Amino acid sequence: MNRTSTPTVALESTVISHGLPYPQNLELARAMEEIVRGHGAEARTVAIIGGELRAGLSEAELLHLATAEGVRKVSRRDLPIVVARKLDGATTVATTMWIASRFGIQLFATGGIGGVHRGAGDDISADLQELAQTPVIVVCAGAKAILDLPATLEYLETHGVTVVGYGTDEFPAFYSRTSGLPVDVRCDTPQEVADLWLAKQALGLPGGLLVAVPIPAEAEIPAAEIEPAIAQAVAEAAERGLRSAEVTPFLLSRIAELTGARSLEANLALLKNNAAVAAQIAVAVSRQVAGAAERTAVV
Repeated sequence: MNRTSTPTVALESTVISHGLPYPQNLELARAMEEIVRGHGAEARTVAIIGGELRAGLSEAELLHLATAEGVRKVSRRDLPIVVARKLDGATTVATTMWIASRFGIQLFATGGIGGVHRGAGDDISADLQELAQTPVIVVCAGAKAILDLPATLEYLETHGVTVVGYGTDEFPAFYSRTSGLPVDVRCDTPQEVADLWLAKQALGLPGGLLVAVPIPAEAEIPAAEIEPAIAQAVAEAAERGLRSAEVTPFLLSRIAELTGARSLEANLALLKNNAAVAAQIAVAVSRQVAGAAERTAVV
């Protein structure tokens, strides 16, 4: 599908149906859409409604996702099931990327991507492979801090995904602004990210671009403070024998219990910040594309 010329940002829906309780989930969905619009871009929350792929939801549909039971969490492997059976689905990072690309949307704002889980390293999120093959700029606060960050970055390098530090030389660690791990390149403005993206396209390279934005300083939980809670949650997940899709929801829920409201507040802050940055980049990409078209027309 041709890419939209209007600056547009896709937003995921798992945070609505599976990430937060009502009414906080609905308030966040509305707030993120408003933030995107406030920075000059169009907001499109992505989901599956009655088996139909959607990029853009009505207020009634947002409310439905926020309150309905039985909304399926949909990764790429689940897409044919949900579509064939005409189910409602909330999209993960991987699935949101794939649907956004089908609708011609080049920017996607999320919280943190999935990655390589701690331990044997054989539990790897589909998000990473999607980044390697689907042409969308993903704006996040790094990978979720519950993951093996060095292994996650190594996977991205192996599969040719450029990791951008937005205003930072280090890969953010979700709740924490730094991880001690370097990014591939630092960009300090939306225009610099747009230049990288257009260069990647001109070279014919597949896949997306990962833009990692540190959580706002006032909302940060330093690594030394959050790591004990993460380590405890990871140990408990191993004791329970949790695997694959069971792991992340348990870990995030348990960390929230161990840290009280602080991790929830951090999560909300970084989601909203990422929406703002993604909108600014979307506008920069749109202007760059429009300028190139004008120059070609003149020639």
